[in-house]
Amino acid sequence: MARNGVFSRRKWLEKSEGFDLSLSDSHEAHVLAVDDSLVDRKVIERLLKISSCKVTAVDSGRRALQFLGLDEEKSSVTFDGLKVDLIITDYCMPGMTGYELLKKIKESSTFREIPVVIMSSENILARIHRCLEEGAEDFIVKPVKLSDVKRLKDCMLGQDRMESEDRGINKRKSCETSDILSSSPSTSPPSSR
Repeated sequence: MARNGVFSRRKWLEKSEGFDLSLSDSHEAHVLAVDDSLVDRKVIERLLKISSCKVTAVDSGRRALQFLGLDEEKSSVTFDGLKVDLIITDYCMPGMTGYELLKKIKESSTFREIPVVIMSSENILARIHRCLEEGAEDFIVKPVKLSDVKRLKDCMLGQDRMESEDRGINKRKSCETSDILSSSPSTSPPSSR
């Protein structure tokens, strides 16, 4: 089920029918990073910038909702002209958990198609399953590595390159192949079932 601490929702492609990030080579992905830990926020921000992403980092789910304009029922997709292409959030935060933030985003007609990735230092299968069932694109077990971020960006960029009729299994295989190729030799292979 997991490779390099990343858990992918099995049917995320079926739910993303008609999903278009409109990313091109000239467009840097803009990622909204949400984590209450300053150290973790700085790490994820650094990894995203190394991967040529624009990053907006906030310290809580409430701040993320304010950034998106969801706290006041606004329907603004941009902030200072930046479209959000991906939201990556810590699961365990005071006030509003990453799971609660995920639910708010998926309830929004404006933002429900934006991929949301949950991060956690705890590898709790029930939590992972619940987040993926609610619509999270991925669940990453911390510490987040550069290979995790690159794989997520490759999957986002792959969305724009695929023809609409090829959105099913082929895209998932492309993302999984990218994940396999980027795994380090020190990583143990997935166990057989």
